[in-house]
Amino acid sequence: MPSYIVTCKQDASDEDVQAVKQHSIDQGGKISHEYSLIKGFAVEFPDSVVNTLESHPHVENVEADSEVKTQ
Repeated sequence: MPSYIVTCKQDASDEDVQAVKQHSIDQGGKISHEYSLIKGFAVEFPDSVVNTLESHPHVENVEADSEVKTQ
């Protein structure tokens, strides 16, 4: 399954972030990492279902997880 980084809105409470995580799990996702510097997490999620996350009211952004390099 592809991995995605989910960023919650800045004004999302801890309970709101937990609700987004639970929604991800309920839709077949598997949380692979939780971030402490941002309100977000990485999730392995089937492509066919990722659109349900993007429309969640507490989600700011959903993007494909990929390797980042510096020069």
